[in-house]
Amino acid sequence: MPEIPENDRTEELQAAVRAALADREPLAVRGGGTKAFYGRAGTGQPLEVSGHSGIVNYDPTELVVTVRSGTRLADLEALLAEHGQQLACEPPHFGTAATVGGMVAAGLAGPRRPWGGAVRDAVLGARLLNGSGEVLRFGGEVMKNVAGYDLSRLMAGSLGTLGVLLEVSLKVLPRPAMVCTRVLELDGREALERLAPWGRQPLPVTGAAHLDGRLYLRLAGNEAAVTEAGERLGGEEPADGTGFWMDLREQRLPFFAGETPLWRLSVPPAAPLGEGREPLLIDWGGAQRWLRSEAPAETIREAAGEAGGHAVLFRGGDRTGEVFAPLSGPLMTVHRNLKRSLDPHGLFNPGRMYGWL
Repeated sequence: MPEIPENDRTEELQAAVRAALADREPLAVRGGGTKAFYGRAGTGQPLEVSGHSGIVNYDPTELVVTVRSGTRLADLEALLAEHGQQLACEPPHFGTAATVGGMVAAGLAGPRRPWGGAVRDAVLGARLLNGSGEVLRFGGEVMKNVAGYDLSRLMAGSLGTLGVLLEVSLKVLPRPAMVCTRVLELDGREALERLAPWGRQPLPVTGAAHLDGRLYLRLAGNEAAVTEAGERLGGEEPADGTGFWMDLREQRLPFFAGETPLWRLSVPPAAPLGEGREPLLIDWGGAQRWLRSEAPAETIREAAGEAGGHAVLFRGGDRTGEVFAPLSGPLMTVHRNLKRSLDPHGLFNPGRMYGWL
């Protein structure tokens, strides 16, 4: 069993928030720092949460684990693996120091996202420090508990702007009995044409990505279903299919190397590819597309909007400007009201998501 340090720093963190409140000093909430590149350039005095670690409650038969936010993500996944379980959202780490709190704050999911769910889908409950230095608890530790459920999920993807996450209760799932990868030689348009009908069939697909003229399909489930689906879909089984999906999740593929700005496009799975000639990687069965481009942000956002989606500047480029898709007036009001309710003095990660938040 992995050695997970038990260290409850709640009182220390609470004191730090209250001191910042008294001084009106903004705080840059930080876990392992592996996703510091994501979002706008942050400001404020660093508030380190990474030492706040430990398993609060875990009964494998209940398929729920409650863990302190500073616990290393790799340690939690190792513990779950010992019990034949996993996080369904397949979150990226981007470094060995990645924490559970950082996973929730970033809200990023890996190749299994369309089939296993998003980070927010796994969150059942949360305990956090608000901007007044109070400890709040939302949700619960059972999957059928709906009291405060949505408030817990709001922590996913909030980039630490709503509070300091102390604990989170997560739904986990059994690991599949068999996993295999199939590779088909297809161009991008052919891949999307194949994926559309396959997506409407009961196939045990848990990954579908296209890169450099190859469509990669990951199948997972019981041995009979995976074997039958593999024969039906065709293609070849690569030497290291597991390595491909890990490198895709962690952005270690050659596609991700270099300084050219990396954009994440969220579009309908069957949306056409367009006429661009810039490097493109298709993931999530077509719903997520990674683009390397020096084109103006307005051009990329307009193209994503015409396809029925939106674009986020994921890595590189100008981090002092807006990196996320602009919000409509009503959504801006919702964001401001939520921020005001949980962080009335604007202590936590000011400007990390939007310049006006």
